[in-house]
Amino acid sequence: MNRDILDKIDRWNFSTQRKPLILMGARQTGKTWLLRAFSQKRYSDDTVFVDLHDNEPLRNAIEEGTTDAVGILELIATATGRKNVPGRTLLVLDEIQESPRTLTSLKYFHEKMPNLAIMAAGSLLGLALNREERRSKEVSAKVSFPVGKVSFLEVLPMSFGEFLDAMGEEEKRVRLKEEAWSTISAFHETFANLLKKYYFVGGMPEAVANYAENRDFKDVRKIQMELLKAYDKDFAKHAQPKLLPKIRLLWNSIPGQLAKENKKLIYTALRPGARAREYETALQWLDDAGMIRQVHRVSRPGIPLKAYEDFSAFKLYAHDVGLLGAMCGIKAQMLIEGHNLFTHFKGALTEQFVLQELVASGVSPYYWSTDEGMAEVEFIVQGAEGIYPLEVKAETNLQAKSLKSYRERFSPPKCLRTSLAEYSIGKFTDDIPLYAIGTAIRGYLE
Repeated sequence: MNRDILDKIDRWNFSTQRKPLILMGARQTGKTWLLRAFSQKRYSDDTVFVDLHDNEPLRNAIEEGTTDAVGILELIATATGRKNVPGRTLLVLDEIQESPRTLTSLKYFHEKMPNLAIMAAGSLLGLALNREERRSKEVSAKVSFPVGKVSFLEVLPMSFGEFLDAMGEEEKRVRLKEEAWSTISAFHETFANLLKKYYFVGGMPEAVANYAENRDFKDVRKIQMELLKAYDKDFAKHAQPKLLPKIRLLWNSIPGQLAKENKKLIYTALRPGARAREYETALQWLDDAGMIRQVHRVSRPGIPLKAYEDFSAFKLYAHDVGLLGAMCGIKAQMLIEGHNLFTHFKGALTEQFVLQELVASGVSPYYWSTDEGMAEVEFIVQGAEGIYPLEVKAETNLQAKSLKSYRERFSPPKCLRTSLAEYSIGKFTDDIPLYAIGTAIRGYLE
């Protein structure tokens, strides 16, 4: 398995300003695998790997002791039989959310042992980090969040490019990176078919690895359903009882919200009489867990986009297109064979896919709509030459009244449209194939 984030971890490792690194992300996005893969690549036998979930004696000793860096290293050396040597050793702290004192100690490691390479990760780590950050703000406690003393990298589901690598289609990914459009167009149907498979499999590493090896959609769906069950168990285990029904309601509402023509989250569609403030904490819980993406509306496309963000209007997405399909019970044949009954919801999957590709490319998108909701452009992104509207089409129908309305109002440097049509450059609009959006978008933003 090839993960692009390994290059970012490499840059962190060789940085002269290196801080302890925390890998964030939803459950089963591959954080532990990355810890092991990187340690094997760069540190081989000089890695001390600590699983704070499984090593209860060590965890208890740390929690009952001190946050002092030297003291914690002594406990780790005693528990593992391995000594950490700054400048030579990589210390890996997996499931660090299980030990708040270890989390706090990262601050002291950075201050007193900057040459010791430290990586950490954990399931639902975002919840633990935000909890400790709130605690450090509320009270002068011995256990506090290490503000400014750590670096973060978000581990996302595998992108379409990473999926191609896993499928043994590395050369096709190279052509996408090169934007070799004449060659890409010659294999347009092949790329489109691979994309449809990705819609079903998604980017969760276990699902991708299984499909790459067995090419069995039924096995993939079993993995996805087990993961959805694990998420529900996480809700019950980690959320406050009074919050649990709202978390489940929001999470299970995502397919229905995305299937609507107007995909803006409407609280009364969740429950008659529901109000935004009732669900703010539940939304934050899902966001902290890495399970959702909120894309907010902008009232007008000004620079910076953040200044025009409408916090009261947003669309809610899942974090993986494959899991979204599993939540809806979408069958592989409906995707691969272009089932007519599935045309409408395929638009929701396509929009989910494009969001993931934008996020994987480092983009923080918004969306635009008129105040009356009569016109809407799925994504708005800020680039080097201005603000670009990005219209998303599931098939090859390129009629886009909303995009035309946007262009007449705001005169963008270029309108962008992504669909299953082939690549083309127009006077006002450039058409980008869906399977190429993750790489092509960078050319407009840099």
